[in-house]
Amino acid sequence: MPGSPRHHSLQGGRLRRAREFSGFALPGLFLYGVLVLVPIVWTIVLGFTDQTRFDPQTSWVGLSQFSRLFQDEQFWLVLKNTFVVTLIVVIVPNVLGLAIALLLDRESLLYRLLRSVFFTPVILSGIVVSVIWQSLLRPDGVLNAVLLDLGVDSAPRWLSDPDLALYSISGILCWQMLGFCVVVYLAGLNSVPKELHEAALMDGAGWLRRFRSVTWPMIAASVTINTVMLLISGFKVYEHILVLTNGGPGRNATASIAFDVIEKGVRGDRIGFSAAEATIMLAVIVAITGVVLRLLQRREVHL
Repeated sequence: MPGSPRHHSLQGGRLRRAREFSGFALPGLFLYGVLVLVPIVWTIVLGFTDQTRFDPQTSWVGLSQFSRLFQDEQFWLVLKNTFVVTLIVVIVPNVLGLAIALLLDRESLLYRLLRSVFFTPVILSGIVVSVIWQSLLRPDGVLNAVLLDLGVDSAPRWLSDPDLALYSISGILCWQMLGFCVVVYLAGLNSVPKELHEAALMDGAGWLRRFRSVTWPMIAASVTINTVMLLISGFKVYEHILVLTNGGPGRNATASIAFDVIEKGVRGDRIGFSAAEATIMLAVIVAITGVVLRLLQRREVHL
């Protein structure tokens, strides 16, 4: 009852737990606000100005930067490139990662070593990965030497051919993210109760039927995690493009939105314009990620 000693004791316990939680949460929330939220808000504000580095006079221009952005052919080109890379990066590592996780879902020293091998590229920076692949994809590199030995007439120009360069970068990013997908899917496979597989086996279900009816529904959360992470990785790709092609070959054949934002803001001294482009990029990522999360979480199985 209100006013009773028990009631006051419960209220005191709640207040004490709230203070303890605040003591742990507030430093993290403060850092998150300073390092994440404030830069995001400031970038959005800059998108409504004509800010430059060398002109101290900054004017509020409203939506004119966004209007110019939508009339810019280069923006639509880099947006298309970004969507192509993102689509490839979402599909390929997801499919291959699940297949490899199914093969590695065994308990032995060999399979544990193979898991480490697949995860190694994930811990490398994009610049290191790009430098490694740049040496492999040179006209006189290892990959072309192997193809020539196999009888290929002319070696592909992986990074200098406008028709191949974007797909080469997408493949490299897929290679780097594959290990992440494998590890997440392995964690999902290990969480599937063995009793369900045994019951399905006793009912005469084959491997494909067990995968479709038991495994696939139970790893829905892993699918969601991988898809969202790959979406973000595809949309923010920058280092790989900078090192491998610098946006070329030709005119922005491989430039992404993230690459274009930095090029315009840093090298082109169009801070307001690049901030507007970054704002559009943020809005696209939030919208697509929100839709994907909503669709994928509907099929997740909660135990």
